[in-house]
Amino acid sequence: MTEGRQYIAIVTDEPGWHGRKLKDAFASRGFGVVFLSLNDCRIELTGELPSLILPGFNGALPVGVFVRGVAGGTLEQVIVRLDILHMLRQMGITVYNDARAIERTVDKAMTSFLLKHAGIPTPATWICESDEQARAIIMREISQGRALVCKPVFGSQGVGVKLVDTKDGLTPQEITGGVYYLQAYIDRGENNWYDWRVFVIGGRASAAMIRRGTGWITNRAQGARCEAATIDGELQRMAEAASRAVDIDYAGVDLVRDRHGNLYVIEINGIPAWKGLQEVCSLDIGGCLADHFCARLAGSGGLAVVP
Repeated sequence: MTEGRQYIAIVTDEPGWHGRKLKDAFASRGFGVVFLSLNDCRIELTGELPSLILPGFNGALPVGVFVRGVAGGTLEQVIVRLDILHMLRQMGITVYNDARAIERTVDKAMTSFLLKHAGIPTPATWICESDEQARAIIMREISQGRALVCKPVFGSQGVGVKLVDTKDGLTPQEITGGVYYLQAYIDRGENNWYDWRVFVIGGRASAAMIRRGTGWITNRAQGARCEAATIDGELQRMAEAASRAVDIDYAGVDLVRDRHGNLYVIEINGIPAWKGLQEVCSLDIGGCLADHFCARLAGSGGLAVVP
């Protein structure tokens, strides 16, 4: 690192396109960047004060931490990686998004609870471990003509998501991590397979796109086509309310409208990608993220110089 320069840690195991965009954005605002994997960090509790050893920082700490990814692993590994983010925040470092927000959004059960608790329209959802309870929910809903979606509690990009529209359409072997997360399927109308991704920065809906799928799953990673979208009043209000409900710096909020025109928040991504969105909108998303991050730094007084 250059002596006397302010450095930001971008937490990621694969910097890629997003890392390059953020690095360029922070460089144009006078900051250096170190890409950091939480796997390589360690905690030392040996002296009078606790220490975090972060590769690339020569025993010092960054002026701020931008979280672009937390690698999976065992429960113990993931907890310790999030512990490091919690500890950085406790030590006065701006962490964006912080561990609390990541915990709320990576866990679909907690996200759904917080949305419902805040009065934000979201599909009916059931979470349980019992095979018997899950079968009873499925039988009741299917018998009343309502399909369900089974999702991993921890998951993204549409992986492991299954439509349950028959009474024998789910077996215990198909659950992930021993938990059933069942959500009412939102009927959008025949072959009407699209939803919205609204990108919220600092509590403000900043950009949006429509994702059109070839089937009912509309994730870009599953082949959906991205199209530019206008953020109308209802989309803006609901996306911003969802962001407030989970208390997060930046987020990708997924919304869908049913065949009757009712809008629902489906999920909130706490470490959202924006490459597909950037391809269809003129807003410099990386620049907007860097601006808000720097405003957070200035507000916290976190402008110490790394030696």
